[in-house]
Amino acid sequence: MFKKFVQYLLVLPFILVNNTAMAQSEQDIVHCDVLVVGGGLAGAAAAYQGLLRGKTVCLTEITDWVGGQISSQGTSALDERPTQRKLNFFPKGYQELTERLHKNYDRSNPGGCWVSTMCFLPIDGNKVLFAQLQDAAKKGKGQLKWFSSTVVKELEIGSIPGGGKQIFSATAIQHNPVLGTPHLNSEPLSQTIEDAYTIKNSARFYKKIIKFLPSVENKGLLSPWYIIEATETGELIALADLPYHLGAEPLSYLEPSSSSIKGDSYCLQGFTYTFAMERTAEPQKNQTMPVFYQQYSPYFSYELKRLANFDLVFTYRRISNPNPGPETSFGGITFTSANPGDISMQNWTWGNDYRPGTVQDNLIYSREQLQDNGQLKPGGWLGGLRIDTLRKAEENSLSYYYWLIEGTTDSQLGDGIKKPDPRHRFLKGLDSPMGTEHGLSKYPYMRESRHIIGRSYFGYEDGFRITEIDISRINYQQDYYREALGPDKYRHLLGLLSGLDGFDVLNGSLAPDKVKQRSRSTIYPDSVGIGHYAIDLHPCLTISPPETPGNREKPGERRGQGIAYPFQIPLRSMIPQNIDNLLVTGKSIALTHIAAAAYRVHSFEWSSGIAAGETAVFSLEQNLLPYQLVQDPLLNNPKLKELQLRLETTGNPTAFPNTSVFNESWQDWK
Repeated sequence: MFKKFVQYLLVLPFILVNNTAMAQSEQDIVHCDVLVVGGGLAGAAAAYQGLLRGKTVCLTEITDWVGGQISSQGTSALDERPTQRKLNFFPKGYQELTERLHKNYDRSNPGGCWVSTMCFLPIDGNKVLFAQLQDAAKKGKGQLKWFSSTVVKELEIGSIPGGGKQIFSATAIQHNPVLGTPHLNSEPLSQTIEDAYTIKNSARFYKKIIKFLPSVENKGLLSPWYIIEATETGELIALADLPYHLGAEPLSYLEPSSSSIKGDSYCLQGFTYTFAMERTAEPQKNQTMPVFYQQYSPYFSYELKRLANFDLVFTYRRISNPNPGPETSFGGITFTSANPGDISMQNWTWGNDYRPGTVQDNLIYSREQLQDNGQLKPGGWLGGLRIDTLRKAEENSLSYYYWLIEGTTDSQLGDGIKKPDPRHRFLKGLDSPMGTEHGLSKYPYMRESRHIIGRSYFGYEDGFRITEIDISRINYQQDYYREALGPDKYRHLLGLLSGLDGFDVLNGSLAPDKVKQRSRSTIYPDSVGIGHYAIDLHPCLTISPPETPGNREKPGERRGQGIAYPFQIPLRSMIPQNIDNLLVTGKSIALTHIAAAAYRVHSFEWSSGIAAGETAVFSLEQNLLPYQLVQDPLLNNPKLKELQLRLETTGNPTAFPNTSVFNESWQDWK
């Protein structure tokens, strides 16, 4: 009792502030060389690289786990391409992470899943990655300042002498449960997110206000610190009101598979609350149907007949398999059988994916919506997400579990295919794989974010972006593209994809159908990282709400889907307009909607994070601004070459083997 009273006295100053904004004197002032906002894989990698370089790195994260996809978002099944894994060609720190996971389990694939060569428990993803960051700080003699349960509320942005704008400070809120209230991870995100972004203390949370400032030692540099945007939805981009894009771009010769003639800001890829379920020896009794189940049950499906098998779906992303069983197969897919004690993480398109696609229910608010709801006003920022859509995604995920064990309908395949299987239990609790009392992931897996529009360069007068045609293996010499684009746009498309013949195609002296389309992705002279994955779209749905019976995917959204060439991460894609000391990494780099469907997986996030961290450190050490490295990316900038050499020599490749301008055929990269 006495111990609890002492704890109460310790938190009392945070609770009793007349429930108003805290005074300036009660703020914590924290200095950083590099401030990384967002603790997902990209943010963690940026911090990792800064720590290895001996810098003071502040890392903030809305949840209390580091790792994003591999931990707080629950998608702890590494999405990789077989060719890249066969060559074992990944950034050094990503390799270290996978090796640490192997060592943690003493198994290469502790889940025995068939979607990946590495599936594991999210709770271990956090533990292993945080230890890796701590070791990086020791090795590089850097300092990690970790701020869990922390969100950025305000940015102080101003002009500097000589022109340009910079972020001078960032004000953040750290939230913790008030004494006597439930644990932080008791309620799903939709119930706490607005409180987390509110400065006032509440009955649920007491708030610590943190003001981040540059390290004093860097005073006098062109920028005394760098801020790295690594949030899952591009929060700082919206908060700073920078140019960005949401959703599908208009149909063009750069985005020829777009589903929209004029563009659609509300059609983003679906997002997912993952959960874990355990196979049991006997049927589980007293599994209660959620009160909202009938609302969502019309949506669920195995999707394809070749996937319509419970054990196949269960083992797809199985994350724990203590006693591997014999091999079996279904639909041409071989997997080891599911046994009691096995744990599966669920992430299924026609299951717990939630796919809003209209102005009534889109999750990530557009700039216009943010203006209308007051979040762009001083002090008005609340995270930029539609809370009701978060809540419905949570309900949808819980309903999907019940459908798996008790459902008999299938929205895409009809009745008579889905069979109940109650030999499972839903895993929840603070020591469960997701680390939450409710059993859902702490944060949803986000496949798409706000994307910055980069600065203008020759050939990119409207702002730099990586586009569909930069990476796709589609044969664009099909009737569809000729008819959809029309003669001029079609000629322009093939001109860009025809190598040295492109000039003749563009000036009309050579017919587009007479040339050979290149068989490689765009090569960037300012590449600072790599990635390889298929263009894997989880399309938005046509009607609001998504669970409406008979709803369908937006027509044409899957047109751009398919395999892609291995691709690069140009530094230009990480440099926003208007602010000179902000770097953008992860899913929010300068991309189009279709390209983003490939630039979103685990190893890409790590590679982009390393690039951002190294660029920030390099800019501090060289006393330059990142945009100066790529003012003219076609010219041989010696400082850019030096940065790229630093990345390469520390095990962070900027290109794949045998993928240069001297090798036009990349057909082996499947």
